[in-house]
Amino acid sequence: MYIILLLMIFIVLATISTGIVIRFKEERPIKAKGKTLIKANLSLFIPILAAAVIFLIPEAAHAAEGEAASPSGLGFIAAALSTGLATIGTGYAVGSVGSSALGAVSEDPKILGKTLIFVGLAEGIAIYGLIVSIMILGRL
Repeated sequence: MYIILLLMIFIVLATISTGIVIRFKEERPIKAKGKTLIKANLSLFIPILAAAVIFLIPEAAHAAEGEAASPSGLGFIAAALSTGLATIGTGYAVGSVGSSALGAVSEDPKILGKTLIFVGLAEGIAIYGLIVSIMILGRL
């Protein structure tokens, strides 16, 4: 188990260090090296990840046999989903509104304040998701 974890950490660190070296050397175009790096990373990482899952499933099943099911587990999942989906929605909204606002401000700089309001409203989606997850966690 620890060997698999160490292999995964080694692959991630090797990928990061190779990316840093490619960034500062720039011998070949970065796209070609990046594609090769991603292929090598996936060809090593996915089999190791599959082996980790295969070795961890029996341990997880054995640990689940000894405990009773907890009803609060679904509450934790609900809190995670509310925060996660809200942030995904925020990213999409801020991307759309922000790019449109940037285009509008480049044509007429006087409307900067109005566009900031729209971007702020889009960012409010994440705050609503966070508040909902805090309320869910408070009920557990």
